[in-house]
Amino acid sequence: MAKFMRSAALSFCAVLGCLSALTVHAEKNLAGVWSGTYAEDWPDRFPGPELGDYAGLPLNDADRLRAQSWSASLIALPEYQCRVHPADYANSFADIRIWEERDPITEVLIALHLQHFAWQTRRTIWMDGREHPPEYALHTSMGFSTGNWDGHVLTVHTTHLKEGWLRRNGVARSDQATVTEHFIRHDDILSWTVVVNDPTYLEEPFIRNRDYRYNIDGQIANYPCVSVIEMVREPGYIPHHLPGDNKDLMFFARNHQVPVAAAMGGAATMYPEYMQVLKTLPKPEAGN
Repeated sequence: MAKFMRSAALSFCAVLGCLSALTVHAEKNLAGVWSGTYAEDWPDRFPGPELGDYAGLPLNDADRLRAQSWSASLIALPEYQCRVHPADYANSFADIRIWEERDPITEVLIALHLQHFAWQTRRTIWMDGREHPPEYALHTSMGFSTGNWDGHVLTVHTTHLKEGWLRRNGVARSDQATVTEHFIRHDDILSWTVVVNDPTYLEEPFIRNRDYRYNIDGQIANYPCVSVIEMVREPGYIPHHLPGDNKDLMFFARNHQVPVAAAMGGAATMYPEYMQVLKTLPKPEAGN
């Protein structure tokens, strides 16, 4: 009897060990509050990019026209003041909270939920193998996300996004874009990489990376937002610039003596080889 009990106990321990090993190698625990770190891309994330700075972005002619027509006064409109950041841009600043949803019987992971401090946006990443909706389904700021584990890397695919933006100086992202994200945890550091594929506005995929640090005592505060009238305008007026009418487009090029062609971006400006092209381009003259 004692021999049988020892054998059963060893078998039970072996099963537990195998299950633990499977869990460790299949998933990482991402739950908790994560605080953003801002050493990377600081000017782009808080002060905001300068007007006319599209360098290093793979935007095409259509997106360039959108950016050149954009006016910062747009965000003063009551309709825009509480417009939430889309899922592919929300990681640019502020803290996040991640928590799991598991089946209460099997403990199988159903979904991960992600809450962002700014505007209290919440999104769901479905982990149960469900398919994405058909193309005609509703588009939202958070889109529809499904995820899977590739070793310790959580890969997320998002579709059905409303039109959004890539930078806070008018560079747009269309509602035809699809987004792939990679969440990688290294101890108390979480890396979040976003890859945007947009056949409407981008010549090549756009990639953004952000890092977070685990905050054991962190909480996500409330984020109330109430629209107000900041400036009285004619009903229906939308701030904008007509083609060729935006006098601020030279701000970045002049300020940093960057050739205008380079400042206007495009996929070529992302690569080291473009440094040779820069040498052949004229720099802007003061006052032009």
